[in-house]
Amino acid sequence: MQRHALASALPCILALSACSTVGDEQASSQPATAAPPPPVAAEITAGATLDAISVTGSRQKAVAFAPPAAMRAMALPPGHWQPANRENYAAHEDNPVHRTSEQPVSTFSIDVDTGSYANVRRMLHDGARPPADSVRAEEMINYFRYGHPAPASLDVPFRVTTELAPAPWNGKRQLLMIGIKGYEVPNATLPPANLVLLLDTSGSMNSPDKLPLLRQSMKQLVNQLRPQDHVSIVVYAGSAGLVLPPTPGDRGGEILAALDRLHAGGSTNGGDGIRLAYAMAKQGYVEGGVNRVILATDGDFNVGTVDQGALETLVADQRKAGIALTTLGFGRGNYNDALAEQLADIGDGNHAYIDSLAEARKVLVQQMGSTLLTIARDVKIQVEFNPAVVSEYRLIGYENRVLRNEDFANDKVDAGDIGAGHEVTALYEITPVGSGAEQLPALRYGAASPPPDARAGEVAHLRLRYKRPGEEDSRLITTPIARASLRAAPSDTLRFAATVAAYADALRGGSRIGDWSWDDIARSAKMSNAGDPQRAEFIGLVETARVLVESDRREAAVAD
Repeated sequence: MQRHALASALPCILALSACSTVGDEQASSQPATAAPPPPVAAEITAGATLDAISVTGSRQKAVAFAPPAAMRAMALPPGHWQPANRENYAAHEDNPVHRTSEQPVSTFSIDVDTGSYANVRRMLHDGARPPADSVRAEEMINYFRYGHPAPASLDVPFRVTTELAPAPWNGKRQLLMIGIKGYEVPNATLPPANLVLLLDTSGSMNSPDKLPLLRQSMKQLVNQLRPQDHVSIVVYAGSAGLVLPPTPGDRGGEILAALDRLHAGGSTNGGDGIRLAYAMAKQGYVEGGVNRVILATDGDFNVGTVDQGALETLVADQRKAGIALTTLGFGRGNYNDALAEQLADIGDGNHAYIDSLAEARKVLVQQMGSTLLTIARDVKIQVEFNPAVVSEYRLIGYENRVLRNEDFANDKVDAGDIGAGHEVTALYEITPVGSGAEQLPALRYGAASPPPDARAGEVAHLRLRYKRPGEEDSRLITTPIARASLRAAPSDTLRFAATVAAYADALRGGSRIGDWSWDDIARSAKMSNAGDPQRAEFIGLVETARVLVESDRREAAVAD
């Protein structure tokens, strides 16, 4: 699986001192103006029990992206200090169009992350056009529920369905939707949970949309805990410290009081924090239960273990030992999306971005089962397209999840996991043979046409591999996709998924959606609203994005 490069950073010093509260607890993700860093104090020793952590410094680096000219022109009031923006996103290119006769097989790992959608939403609300690399189409699509049919039991922990219909931006092409739905496990029947909250309390977390929002988010999770669950709290800044040893879930007052004592300060020794968190997870390990570290951070790792290989090995080893890692991103300005997404990928967990208390409720309350309980591991999808029927195909998104074809049946190759009740949606754009909508030039010396009896009734053959928890050998599910399944028009489910894919493409530059405009995306989004609050919010985001993109185009035209 592709791994992202880690961002390099500068070391700083952690300090422990008394300080006042960082700010009122609030769910808002509105920008805040931070005060200049106060003086440095004394260091915390690893393993210490902490009463409070105070602000002692911050780190600056080059600006990764800038907001529109209208915002850039706004002068800060006198006496206000504004940190440099050094958010970090892993570069990726859109998946290419493949000629089926040359490369009929496509293989990728499933992905249940949603962080890109919420992070892009945060930037749009701030009036900034998101950097192209912050937009990952699969995370945009998978943010929403599509009502894919669920399995009847845990015997096969998920159900796979497909739909084939004309592509809305080009009727000569088609969209193939693959939907996966995990078995729903009621929260009350979840196995006992051994959770370690690994919380970033470094100086960069001194902002209302970071540590205060983090505390309030964790409180929502704590309120869902049962007597059989246990939670520990580990914090990290210049050193790592144990704030709360393993504590039963029915002692919520103690857990909440420990969260209230947290304040931000120092540099970011995430490596030591992860090691201590895993040590606590091992100490409280529950056989057959949920064993998971939940890392909440703005993504900075600037002292301690910052080597990419060392971090990968550390997290991968713990994954093999049965301890998963979920990452929750917070804040703006120095958010390290590349690292947060990478660690969750390696740790058999999921990555979400928390931009509001409502998003925290969605991730940690409404979807708690899928966030915590894994029901299928190393889930891989492989589609073999029929060259007699399909001339070209393109996988939409999943660029950093593409696998080599030979990795599909290799059970030693890691892939994504599915949690209880999770939905995963993937889209292929395909070009039928003879449609005239091919995107690749014709070959002068191309291979001969396949024989007419080459399973002409099938568009493709879908194969899926997965492991049940605790098993090392994968199981195989196969199903053909028939030409006769082609619908005259996409269902509401496929139309909305296609609309979200088009929105993601338009944010990245709009090179894959033909003549579709922002008007077309907005019109299609409104057709699929169906009274859903999340879809209604999406319509507003489309309008906001259109204004920002069109403003940038006008400015670029004037500059030329």
